[in-house]
Amino acid sequence: MKDRSWLSRTELLIGKEKLQELEHKHVLVIGLGGVGSYAAEFIARGGVGQMTIVDGDVVDPTNRNRQLPALATNHGEPKALIMKERLLSINPDLKLRVVQSFIMPEMVEELLSVKYDYVIEAIDSITPKIMVLTTAYAREQNIVSSMGAGGKFDPTRLQVTDISETHTCRLAKYVRKRLHRKGVFTGIKAVFSDEHIVKESLIKTDGTNFKKSAYGTISYLPATFGATCASVVLRALTGQKV
Repeated sequence: MKDRSWLSRTELLIGKEKLQELEHKHVLVIGLGGVGSYAAEFIARGGVGQMTIVDGDVVDPTNRNRQLPALATNHGEPKALIMKERLLSINPDLKLRVVQSFIMPEMVEELLSVKYDYVIEAIDSITPKIMVLTTAYAREQNIVSSMGAGGKFDPTRLQVTDISETHTCRLAKYVRKRLHRKGVFTGIKAVFSDEHIVKESLIKTDGTNFKKSAYGTISYLPATFGATCASVVLRALTGQKV
């Protein structure tokens, strides 16, 4: 028999019936960086019974300021495998599928051929991000997408809205433009901040995995994005207004 006593506080809030429903839900989390790693943990701690996590990266020393898997003791280890151990330590009964791979456009169709109860998209590279969003939209998947957490400080500026209503965020602007080219204008939920970016924090990268630049980040803000994404999912799956 499964031990559900660790979810007693959750049951007090949402009720036994909703908690039992969560046990039969399947959530996909794509990207286990500063946003996705925290989102995955909060989904697991929320009582969701099945999860698929996707990430092909390994821990880098620069990840330690903001990413849940990153420690001084595990540089070079795969984030997906670190998160696997962590999530199963939280809930040993979790049905967990681990996809240890970067999201390449050619794998998106197969990944999203499964009907999930919700998808969290936490990719910071524009090309795979757009591929996931357009494919999820075409397949009528419930999805929440994280916009830019870099170059910002204020967690109180986060909002949850349709992608068409995002503003100020530079990443959201690029996403909207690319989605428009694919004929997608509304119907994708987004977490974004209306705080202006600290432009001086921009650095150029080598373009690996479709990522050409990055902004500086503060420890708590990607985690706040991840928590907000998880809240969208858990509220939706328990019948709360989002």
